[in-house]
Amino acid sequence: MPVNIKAYEEITGELKKCNAQLVAVSKTRTVNEIRALYDLGQRDFGENYVQELMEKQPQLPNDIRWHFIGHLQGNKVKYIASFVHLIHAVDSFKLLVEINKQAVKNNRVIDCLMQVHIASEETKFGFDEKGLEMMLSANFDQLKELKNIRITGLMGMASFSDDNKKVQYEFEKIKSLFDKYMPLRTSNFALQILSIGMSSDYKIAIEQGSTMVRIGSLIFGERRHP
Repeated sequence: MPVNIKAYEEITGELKKCNAQLVAVSKTRTVNEIRALYDLGQRDFGENYVQELMEKQPQLPNDIRWHFIGHLQGNKVKYIASFVHLIHAVDSFKLLVEINKQAVKNNRVIDCLMQVHIASEETKFGFDEKGLEMMLSANFDQLKELKNIRITGLMGMASFSDDNKKVQYEFEKIKSLFDKYMPLRTSNFALQILSIGMSSDYKIAIEQGSTMVRIGSLIFGERRHP
């Protein structure tokens, strides 16, 4: 399926006006589809599955910035630690410890986003408000010891809903947490990225202060299932 060039140009034009970044969600897409978007200038691509990312990465240009945007199991971190640009969905201190361990082995510092659970669906992962507060207060000294990770922002997914007010409320909620913790800065913690908004709700997200959106189907067409 060819890339929708018109949609891509419209989206990147909108994002440029508000200084937000596009991560093109390329899960289940072919290497040729990714390369077509790369040839238009796109460099940030998001993948959900470790095995799929491992297969694609060697076949594509080295200057692609790979974002891991799916739920990441600790035992799979080692497979992407040498090249991943940003891990979006960190949902536990245990996972941060494992990312740090694999980053040390690869002599790298890996940037991470903490996932915050803002949706009404129980199926979505992430810290709730209390869990985030505990991580950034009671556990903060432990966090500072992880020298090979850098927490650069928050990530969240709104409810899958046609109720725009509900989606807006959920994005407002994570933006308020982002603003609350932004003044908190150490060598490995400095919030700059608010990764909210996907194909169905990115316009609401950028109105609420998103700095990074994750869009797939608007650019590549409806998703194929692996």
